[in-house]
Amino acid sequence: MELPVIDLSQYLELSTKLFSPSDESNSSVEQELNPQTRNLCNEVSRILRDTGALLIKDPRCSAEDNDRFLDMMEKYFDKPDDFKRHQERSHLHYQVGVTPEGVEVPRSLVDKDLQQKLSTMPQKNQPSIPVGPDPKWRYMWRVGPRPSKTCFQELNSEPVIPEGFPEWKQTMDSWGYKMINAIEVVAEMAAIGFGLPKDAFTSLMKQGPHLLAPTGSDLQRYGKEGTVFAGYHYDLNFLTIHGRSRFPGLNIWLRSGQKMEVKVPVGCLLIQTGKQLEWLTGGECQAGMHEVVVTNRTLEAVEAARQQNRSLWRVSSTLFAHIASDATIEPLGHFADSPLAEKYPPMRAGEFVELELAGINLKGKTNNSDS
Repeated sequence: MELPVIDLSQYLELSTKLFSPSDESNSSVEQELNPQTRNLCNEVSRILRDTGALLIKDPRCSAEDNDRFLDMMEKYFDKPDDFKRHQERSHLHYQVGVTPEGVEVPRSLVDKDLQQKLSTMPQKNQPSIPVGPDPKWRYMWRVGPRPSKTCFQELNSEPVIPEGFPEWKQTMDSWGYKMINAIEVVAEMAAIGFGLPKDAFTSLMKQGPHLLAPTGSDLQRYGKEGTVFAGYHYDLNFLTIHGRSRFPGLNIWLRSGQKMEVKVPVGCLLIQTGKQLEWLTGGECQAGMHEVVVTNRTLEAVEAARQQNRSLWRVSSTLFAHIASDATIEPLGHFADSPLAEKYPPMRAGEFVELELAGINLKGKTNNSDS
């Protein structure tokens, strides 16, 4: 099975005709959608519900944009460890700057309930079990405006820029905003597909602590088949989006429990459901489980990179889109009537993030995701 690709062009073209920047009314929007576009929105919501993942093609996000970003991050991660540690901000829970390898701890390593669940899965669907913290680096870069007043200041901290990278801010901001724009379109389409107002999700995302969070995994050092770069886990944010990595290795689990290797076509983006979306839909969408492991296909890509004298750092161009820290998350609209709704009590999104981190007694050492 392969994930279908949703082309956003049709919705973007129609939304440009229907919506003006000053129009805050959503009541007529859903009514004016043609059947084909409405069916596309229904398909987006169905795929997110059934698989927890979605491949999209956004004409505003080119393969060249992704390559430019990957080139810069490969150059950064290839710097000596001492250089990179100058951008470390452990006192801010690693929510900005660099997170060194050996810091992020996968849930599957410490969550006893999760370990019990994994042991009951069919062998072919079981994830790889890590033996310790993830051997990868990560860089957190905030994207978008932050609130002037917030109860969760550490989740809205100022960005960190490494020396010797004059293109850093422009490259990070450009790619980050492009991916946020793509997520907002998907969020609108999903809301329509779920029978909610078009801005049901995007209105809650305004001034959220969105983070561009690329990972760097050294395949020169850790390029052995079976090495776990990111242990089995879900993302605690709203939606996660990735550009195509130059090295395969991402596995996801469908709602049915089936394990599936993800293949992202050139020029496409991968979106995954996070725990905040699960909260807002009263469990209709489940946070998607996933892992990153060195596979035979990874090693084939490593050999090809060696032949071409390219970098052996596996970089993921990952962005975490969040609900605003001070906004309340709870089942929306008809999802409030779901029999599972009571499992998702109202709380501020920032409080939810802190509870997720504290729940495994590793606040400050476990980030949103590990893809």
